[in-house]
Amino acid sequence: MKPLYSIFPLKAAQQKSGSLRRLEYHKKHRIKTNVISLVLFVFTMASRGQDQQTDSLEGNKVVLDEVFVSAIRVTAQTPVTYSNLTKEEIKPRNLGQDIPILMNFLPSVVTTSDAGAGVGYTGIRVRGSDATRVNVTINGIPYNDAESQGTFWVNMPDFASSTESLQLQRGVGTSTNGAGAFGASLNVLTDGFSEEAYGQISSSFGSFNTLRNNLKFSTGLLNDQVEISGRLSRITSDGYIDRASSKLESYFLQGAYKTDNTLIKALLFGGHEITSQSWFGIDATTLESDRTFNPAGSYTDENGNPQFYDKEQDNYKQDHAQLLWNEQWSENWSTNFALHYTRGRGYFEQFREEDDFDTYGYMPIIVDGTEVNTTDLIRRRWLDNDFYGTVFSVNYVKDKLNFIVGGGYNKYEGDHFGEVIWARFGGTTIRELYYDDTSVKTDFNLYSKANYSIDEQWGLFGDLQYRTVAYQANGAETGLVDDAFNFFNPKAGVTYDLNGNNNLYLSFAVANREPNRNDYENGNPEPERLNDLELGWRYVTPNIQVSTNMYYMNYKNQLVLTGALNDVGAPLRENVGDSYRLGLEIDANIALGNTFRWRPNIAFSTNKNKEFVFQRDGVVQNLGDTNIAFSPNLVLGNMFTYSPVEKIQISALTKYVGKQYMGNIDAQGSTLEAYSQTDLNIQYEIDFDSFIKSITFSGLVNNIFDELNVTNGYFFTYDDDFSNPGTITTVEGAGYYPQAGLNFLLGATVRF
Repeated sequence: MKPLYSIFPLKAAQQKSGSLRRLEYHKKHRIKTNVISLVLFVFTMASRGQDQQTDSLEGNKVVLDEVFVSAIRVTAQTPVTYSNLTKEEIKPRNLGQDIPILMNFLPSVVTTSDAGAGVGYTGIRVRGSDATRVNVTINGIPYNDAESQGTFWVNMPDFASSTESLQLQRGVGTSTNGAGAFGASLNVLTDGFSEEAYGQISSSFGSFNTLRNNLKFSTGLLNDQVEISGRLSRITSDGYIDRASSKLESYFLQGAYKTDNTLIKALLFGGHEITSQSWFGIDATTLESDRTFNPAGSYTDENGNPQFYDKEQDNYKQDHAQLLWNEQWSENWSTNFALHYTRGRGYFEQFREEDDFDTYGYMPIIVDGTEVNTTDLIRRRWLDNDFYGTVFSVNYVKDKLNFIVGGGYNKYEGDHFGEVIWARFGGTTIRELYYDDTSVKTDFNLYSKANYSIDEQWGLFGDLQYRTVAYQANGAETGLVDDAFNFFNPKAGVTYDLNGNNNLYLSFAVANREPNRNDYENGNPEPERLNDLELGWRYVTPNIQVSTNMYYMNYKNQLVLTGALNDVGAPLRENVGDSYRLGLEIDANIALGNTFRWRPNIAFSTNKNKEFVFQRDGVVQNLGDTNIAFSPNLVLGNMFTYSPVEKIQISALTKYVGKQYMGNIDAQGSTLEAYSQTDLNIQYEIDFDSFIKSITFSGLVNNIFDELNVTNGYFFTYDDDFSNPGTITTVEGAGYYPQAGLNFLLGATVRF
């Protein structure tokens, strides 16, 4: 969970032993967990006590479960740009890679993998906006980390195996819970409940010793009312990059209860990840000579020999509890209510060579007559946090009106502390804390939205959201300061149905967003504001579906990536004043007869900082309009699927990403060259009329043309006034994250 850890000196009066500190944490969390468990138990029993009629749910599994995301998802009658991805579409490529990688072929999406093969830490950008600016919800509940605003799918490995569907809304989208969407919103719906009992075993293996095993089960509906289902998963991989291995374990447990008018789900899910660090990239020279090299953990031993610390690892656990309740009170009124709790804890471990005593509060010592103020050491930076709250919505539907009022209150409590577990020199007790920081973030939002059909052709959409956010911290050294924000986010639009096949829409939306923890550490940030204008056309027939839209996203004080990283590999951002993104997106799904299907998409865009100011060689310069970092002007996706018979599917998938700049000054050294990748995916299903219901074989060959792609990197500058005294020279540098060449995954799923 790399961007969440931070290192700050600890005042002597604040120090206490690491063992005592953790004991206090465990006591606090036991109390909090017990209280929340009691609330969930009482709530569930009260809900189950209602006298309701039953039905068979025949054909209604997905429809019923979608009520949990109905308040934040959209349809073609809403003037919002979106793409849907269903469980069946995910299934052929679901062989252990993360959800961002499985979304790679959606419009305007760019993905990357630190370890180079889609397992471990992965990232996503939409319309040039990184993951901290993509609002993610799971069953309508916020998933973005409250402090960093990022999403870490490595904490929930194999989560795609418990996903029923997902919707990616590009741009501001509709009001949702959690941080504001500045590039996109992704809402995930977890597994629908099954009417019939089943068991399922899936295994896959592939390049870089990648191995995935999972077990799923369901009791089916018991007495037409109750179902219990679950999943256990384990994924291991050496990674394409040297010493970038991953050991990932996860679980998913769900209980469902339904009657005619009531649907209740209780969910427990989470994961444990141990990943060897591969966050730092490599320079251009190393990229040419040894593209799999990993500098993490490198040091020189007492004999001058290069070594690598064997436990340069991230070790983190995260558990989620959700209670979801949908009630249909009458023909017109329904409600959604949810309670949630997330517990996260873990650390990353590092070897530090000749680190300064000052960082750890050590006093200089004399060794062999020489003063020593640096030391080799091994440290752990811990994160222990709680995130909990409620989300809710009320829906009224009658005739031409669909009206929703909703919102949520969420609270984050984070403890950050560091300990030294070994030091060559030093004057403190081993495992004594050298920093101890706490922070709290509260987030409340209330929204109302409505779709109103004027007649059979015209429809109006309105959406108003009020959101208030507050940070509290135990001191300036936490990186955060006590700060509060109040945001008003209005949205409005209109749809026009030309006929049964053509739909036009126009929308305007405003979004505001608070800075994150890294922004505060990097300076004195301002909140951002975005005005998003979307114009679209949808064409739908049984064999052809086309979505075309133009967008203009105008930003004030946009926090753009600088290209640089902090000391734990997290990207740094800065306010840039005025900037904009202007683009055209086209997405199609075309049936070519009964056996071929073609799904192309293309995104053209221009992404500019206006009148960008930069200090070069000690002189402040106005560079005019420059390109926004990590924002390619062209992104292409293509899926061509051949299905000669119902149970066989062969797909060729291609992605092209145009040239990008990794900084905002259009420096040649910050260029990330255009790249493309083509994958081949095969699925073959065999049905049986016996104890074994079916066996599905899947194969995925990634990068079949063995391209040497680099999908991500970083760029930095610094002023050097030592080489030539009296002058200041701006020095530039860059790092790169190479991806694997030709590689494969093969798997089989047996269903009982």
